[in-house]
Amino acid sequence: MELRQLRYFAVLAEELNFTRAAARLHISQPPLSLQIAQLERELDVRLFDRNNRRVALTEAGAAFLNDVRLTLGRLADATLRARDVDQGLAGRIEIGLSGSHFMGPVPALIARYTQRHPQVSVLLNEMNPATQLEALRGHRIDVSISRTKVDDEVLQSVPLWSDPVMAALPRGHALSNRRRLKLVELADETFVMLRQETSGFARALAQACAQAGVARRVAQTVAEVPAQLALVEAGLGVALVPRSACQQFGDRIAACVLPANVVNGMVYAVTHRQGGRRALAPFLRAAVEIGQEQRSVPSSG
Repeated sequence: MELRQLRYFAVLAEELNFTRAAARLHISQPPLSLQIAQLERELDVRLFDRNNRRVALTEAGAAFLNDVRLTLGRLADATLRARDVDQGLAGRIEIGLSGSHFMGPVPALIARYTQRHPQVSVLLNEMNPATQLEALRGHRIDVSISRTKVDDEVLQSVPLWSDPVMAALPRGHALSNRRRLKLVELADETFVMLRQETSGFARALAQACAQAGVARRVAQTVAEVPAQLALVEAGLGVALVPRSACQQFGDRIAACVLPANVVNGMVYAVTHRQGGRRALAPFLRAAVEIGQEQRSVPSSG
């Protein structure tokens, strides 16, 4: 049984006239008659009663028509979906990110993208940065939202938006009334640090501290920025964290601006050089767009 035969049958069932059906199908009448006859032989069922004056569906033909219409409808839906996926309008995206990114522009990015592409499923995978890169290299995720730029033979990075590093201090700290600090002014402080083994961003912060001669005393090491800030709020130490995270904690902590050269505060979209799902390209365009809007808003820090 051929798909062409099903289409011919459905049109003839609607027209109940070989001449009109052939005209709709842009074929001559003999090939249409031949295909219908072959279909009936294959089914071993008479689908039409026909004579010189009329064509009518048999009871079996009417039942078959219902199923054929469902089949052709599903095929049309499948065709449209395949085209949408090919154009990046449907499908899914697997995103790897750390919890701290939910405090920045990422929620607005996801909302904008899903509004524009409602047929694309956006799957968020919270994992540490090292695991994200491993998953990206293995094609288990499509993009990593990262504070560390990665450019090698397998992965590439697109800059998105700036999220500068700030010093988070407990309220009432001797330096909490300062708007700006130099890193060296924290030399005698106790720090709450990110775990270096799972984060390039954490290693960059530790290196900056070492070069400035600070962070010699570490009270706790944790996996995520929100945990750092919770411990800072509790008075267990100070921390170096992204500005977006500080803003989420509001007046529960004190946040001081650090020199821009302390560590790179850019957020990147890291992708596989071999590409990914078609839906990834419009997602990256939306991410860059959000970044451009962020840069156009003056900082209040």
